[in-house]
Amino acid sequence: MDPEVLKKAPLFANLDDEAATALSQTMGTIKLNKGEVLFHEGDAEDRLYVVISGKIKLGRSGSAGRENLLAILGPGQMFGELSVFDPGPRSSTATAVTSCVIRTLEHEELMGWLTGRPEVALGLLAQLAGRLRRANDVLADLVFSDVPGRVAKQLLELASRFGDRREDGIHVHHDLTQEELAQLVGASRETVNKALADFAARGWIRLEPRSVTILDVQRVERRAR
Repeated sequence: MDPEVLKKAPLFANLDDEAATALSQTMGTIKLNKGEVLFHEGDAEDRLYVVISGKIKLGRSGSAGRENLLAILGPGQMFGELSVFDPGPRSSTATAVTSCVIRTLEHEELMGWLTGRPEVALGLLAQLAGRLRRANDVLADLVFSDVPGRVAKQLLELASRFGDRREDGIHVHHDLTQEELAQLVGASRETVNKALADFAARGWIRLEPRSVTILDVQRVERRAR
């Protein structure tokens, strides 16, 4: 278990090594296979989670059965924090996109750290503030950006977390199907595929199975604005 990955989580951001080690020792570990569900939307469950390896997707289902993908999370990212202050049912379903290792922290254990270590509370508040900021950005994009602009922005976001810079560009192995990528953008698969094909025809990206290489980052950045 890589302790450096765990320290990337906001919960650990303001802790010294001794406190970080003590906190990590109170956490459990869960291993998931690809496609396995960690929890479902509506579940009464209040643990906090940190991704150590692999990718997790958070999604919600609409009344017509269509899924909306809220986020793709990778190593060092934290989720489940809303239940700390609002212990209601889960607002999304968490599913393993790849094989995953997840560290877990029970609600009672976390509350002890929040009351005894203000640094932990600050890290959690930073996570919540970031979530609110992202929600505002998504809402603004849906109102003001067209689908190609949202596709470009999601490619850059995925590249910032999962990208591997190579001689020909940034290789992003996102592990998502075409439908999942469309859900993340918030548009139909056909419309998102059309935007990707246009980017590829212009030489901005190269499409590969469950991955993409961004060949012209500046062009994609301009299209995302």
